Order: sequence, then structure tokens, then C-alpha cells
Amino acid sequence: MFSRVLAVLPLALLVAANAHLEARDQCNTGAIQCCQSLQQADQSASLVQKCGWTVADAAAQGLVGVNCSPITVVGTGSGCQASAQTACCKNVYFNGAVNIGCSPINVNA
Repeated sequence: MFSRVLAVLPLALLVAANAHLEARDQCNTGAIQCCQSLQQADQSASLVQKCGWTVADAAAQGLVGVNCSPITVVGTGSGCQASAQTACCKNVYFNGAVNIGCSPINVNA
């Protein structure tokens, strides 16, 4: 019985690692971020303008991430809390307080 468990364990680890790599590979435009909020550019116009962007230019880049932090490698740091949104973000300002050009990703897929 124990040998069967050991035989199946590498396969289970491979599936879990593959899911993690697929989520990582979804973000080829910037770093994977954990954002407290993802908004349309017009909903966060004052933040966008403080970064030197017009609302129209920011809207063309994607969503605006608010209060984002990078997700670290599994097992070495923090991930996203349940209430936050995982996203790929291109333009990070003010240490992640404002991120322009974000796209939400699903790491549970």
C-alpha cells in the first residue's frame, strides 16, 4: 500500500507544479501582482494622472491595479489573500500603490 502511495506522489506533484507554471506563464507582459482592487482607468483618474498618464492612455493599457504587491515564489513568501485579485501589471508606480496596464489572471485554473 505504501509503495502505491509513493508511486502516485510524483505524478501529483507534477500536476501541481504544472498548474503553477501555467499561471506564471500567463503573465508575459509584467510581474504577477496581488492587487487589492482592479479598476477601470476612469474610476481611478486622480491616481492615473499622478503617474503622468492621461485617462485615455491608461485605459488603452488595461485595468488599473490599486495597492498591489508582487507575488513571490511558492513557499518563500506571501501570495494573494482571498479578497484580492491576481493580475499581470506592466507599469508599477509608488511601490505598487498604482499599477497601470493590468490584466486579471486566474491562478486556480
